[in-house]
Amino acid sequence: MIPFQKAFEFAYGEGRSVSPLIRRVVARNAGRFTGPGTGTFIVGRGSVAVIDPGPPRDDHFEALLAALEGETVSHVLVTHQHIDHSSLGRRLADHFGATLCGRSGDTGDEHESGVREEAGDDAWFSPDLELNEGWRATGPGWSLRAVHTPGHTSGHFCFALEEENALFCGDHVMAWSTSVVSPPDGSMGDYLRSLARIRAEGYARLLPTHGAHIDAPDAFITAYIAHRQARERAILAEVTTSARSVREIVSSLYADVDRRLHPAAMHSAWAHLIHLVEQGRIVARPAPTIDARYVAVAVPERMAV
Repeated sequence: MIPFQKAFEFAYGEGRSVSPLIRRVVARNAGRFTGPGTGTFIVGRGSVAVIDPGPPRDDHFEALLAALEGETVSHVLVTHQHIDHSSLGRRLADHFGATLCGRSGDTGDEHESGVREEAGDDAWFSPDLELNEGWRATGPGWSLRAVHTPGHTSGHFCFALEEENALFCGDHVMAWSTSVVSPPDGSMGDYLRSLARIRAEGYARLLPTHGAHIDAPDAFITAYIAHRQARERAILAEVTTSARSVREIVSSLYADVDRRLHPAAMHSAWAHLIHLVEQGRIVARPAPTIDARYVAVAVPERMAV
């Protein structure tokens, strides 16, 4: 079982200290895929970086200006190109003359089809600087390193605060929920490899953009990976019984889940099926699309000696 942490003390619009170097301002965009809302992080004092500026809300913009009064912003950093993370980035960067940093990419139609409607792709996101692995931003008393963590999206980045051995992890890991992996931009294989990498790097604290922080990352990520592996085994068992569509698998395995979440569950199940195809354990007919039928690969019996 994942040791989810649902408790989260905050007040909308208030800049609250998380550590000596970190403050957080939570936007009023709570939802099924955003939890209590987007937590925008401010790193440093005086000359600062802002991580995940959040949704395009005037009240959130004004709350950030109040929290940043008397300070300068050198960098606005975006973990990934989703509305709830990146949409306020250009406005905030231009206001402070800061550099907007992130990874742009192709946008899909998942928000139009009912998946992550409050957290869909931000088609307008255009950073000043395209992030790469290992890129750094520095200021007085703080240093942030870009860590490429594809999976939730292909261009997802976390940011390591070296002074505190902490990781701002966007939607890669969340304390209150699992993260949606939505093909074709999202990849379950990449996601599992990225989770293993973050666990191996040994951070003392994870700071997701939504909800509470995580103070025991190793155990939490281990449970996250185990959950995904168990889900994949269950999906393989469904396909082994007979050919299955994504919709049939979700109806069976997610019967006790709020049906409003089934569109997102279909994308995660699809991601698992693609990963199983990549491993050669199942085949897709005609191709690994969300509308395909999936069939287990027959394992030949051992020849008698």
